[in-house]
Amino acid sequence: MTDKQLQSQIIAALEVVDPDTFDAAAEAERRIDFLARYLQDTGAKGLVLGISGGVDSTVAGRLCQLACERVRAAGGEARFVAVRLPYRVQKDEEDAAAAVEFIAPDVVETVDIGPATDELWDQILASATPVTDARDAYHKGNVKARLRMTAQYAIAGARGMLVVGTDQAAEAAVGFFTKYGDGAADVTPLFGLPKRRVREIGVHLGTPEALVNKVPTADLESDKPMLPDEEALGVRYDVVDDYLEGRDVPAEDEATIVGWYRRTAHKRALPVTPDGYLGRR
Repeated sequence: MTDKQLQSQIIAALEVVDPDTFDAAAEAERRIDFLARYLQDTGAKGLVLGISGGVDSTVAGRLCQLACERVRAAGGEARFVAVRLPYRVQKDEEDAAAAVEFIAPDVVETVDIGPATDELWDQILASATPVTDARDAYHKGNVKARLRMTAQYAIAGARGMLVVGTDQAAEAAVGFFTKYGDGAADVTPLFGLPKRRVREIGVHLGTPEALVNKVPTADLESDKPMLPDEEALGVRYDVVDDYLEGRDVPAEDEATIVGWYRRTAHKRALPVTPDGYLGRR
């Protein structure tokens, strides 16, 4: 039997939308309005987001473009910069190109993170940092994710813009993102949405079916190219979504979800402080 008290706590912490009242059109509008109003209130000149070719960045990218167009229609100044961030040659290049075509961003920039990643990793290995062959690709994969975010913040800083994250509820629940990599951002328009709800918003926006139904993959580890997220996690996103929407799930899956949630709590928290850890004096 699913632990309903813990389940409710996780749902509240991740601000999961109510499945009984969810409406894709209304939710898309709310999130476009959120981005547009935040741009107007902060005076930022636009939004920057890395586009991978997956459904999350595709949907978030389209929301960003529509929000920037709304700001301009109201007399403001805002542009959306979609950033391609391949590690040398992207294996699903066609999907990334299709995503950019659908989003129709104001600006497209491409930054190859390959040379910087390889040089930095070579320097780390040369410093005698103990990295086993079995974990080399894993840790280097996190370097890729963090350099992608470094590039986005550099572009945003130079342009006076904000960086957009693609965190959604399913990935947040199991911590399937890189700390200070794709988990770093100024605004997160998909927050609180289970994976299935991101897809539903994508359908509403007219996202190509191949991108909506694409198998999710972080594709960070060179020795495991295009490894599906669900294989790495040991649980299907449909089950994670069910859990986040208050449904009972098999005990084994619940244990996997809760285990990931607890182990990755540090990714969703601010840095630890003396008073925070030891208590107030």
